[in-house]
Amino acid sequence: MGAGTPETLNRLAMTMHPTTEQVQARPQRVSVIDIARGTALVAMAVYHFAWDLEFFGYVEPGMTAYGGWKLFARCIASSFLFLVGVSLVLAHAKGIRWPGYWRRLAMVVAAALAISVATWIAMPNTFIFFGILHQIALASVLGLAFLRLPPVLTLVVAALVIAAPHYLRSEFFNQPLLLWVGLSTAPPRSNDFVPLLPWFGAVLIGIGAARLALKAGLFDRLARLQPGRWSQPLSFFGRHSLAFYLVHQPVLIGLVWTLSQVFPAPVETREVGFLKSCQVSCEQSRDTEFCSRYCVCMLDELQKDDSLDRLYAADPSPELKAHVGDAADMCSRRTDNPMIDGGTQ
Repeated sequence: MGAGTPETLNRLAMTMHPTTEQVQARPQRVSVIDIARGTALVAMAVYHFAWDLEFFGYVEPGMTAYGGWKLFARCIASSFLFLVGVSLVLAHAKGIRWPGYWRRLAMVVAAALAISVATWIAMPNTFIFFGILHQIALASVLGLAFLRLPPVLTLVVAALVIAAPHYLRSEFFNQPLLLWVGLSTAPPRSNDFVPLLPWFGAVLIGIGAARLALKAGLFDRLARLQPGRWSQPLSFFGRHSLAFYLVHQPVLIGLVWTLSQVFPAPVETREVGFLKSCQVSCEQSRDTEFCSRYCVCMLDELQKDDSLDRLYAADPSPELKAHVGDAADMCSRRTDNPMIDGGTQ
């Protein structure tokens, strides 16, 4: 037909003036959500910078793995995954927009695979096989099943998912192919491990909360908010979260590495590093006096053969794990009661 036919003009008019149904099908961009996501990303960068300083020896070994830093890391991951659930609802609550969904999922999966390959090359013994991006990719698929369920039911399932590791752990899940589930009896060695359970629970909480907020009209009110210019960097990061995640850690590592070339961190022996790391870990559950004696005992036991060297080489063998476990049990008994096992007073 010609360019001026009624059908062509009608299509042009619908493009210029979309119908109410078309407008409603388009999800509104909620700036507050972008700002929240950007804030979580900045917090993640702060944590990773602290981890980099620890990795290069500028701060105490184990600093980011315990205490306030560990809580900080868990809060960041929880908030980020919560926002994944919220975003799923905002994007697809009125019908799954398949082209955009598949495009976004493909990007996340590709980025997760790239992280796994890069870390396997750089750190094969602690490479990231199921980190935050892997969790987001899987949660983005599983979360679709909850977009139409009653929000309260979704929140109940979230509670069960979060509680599952406390009740369902089994040696069956110690198999390498099942570690991603999160029910193994011992956590695997990885620089970023965010298994399905319990972390999928944070996504489900986001989905349930967002469904309730949608019914209450909360997002419509939030969409009308216009934050000040202070929020523009955070909003920008939130809109480009995947790019930020992929870029920030190489940049931070590069900065700390450059610093190390000009102002190297103090060099300490493996023995000193082991004692410091052991002390930090032990003091999460015992007093300082106990931990000081316990860690000296552990160091003595591990130095009787090549166990300390194998630990620093990230030896994953079951034999070494069993040996370290036996040494820990013996040192605990000896420290609690210096008279047993030939211990000294």
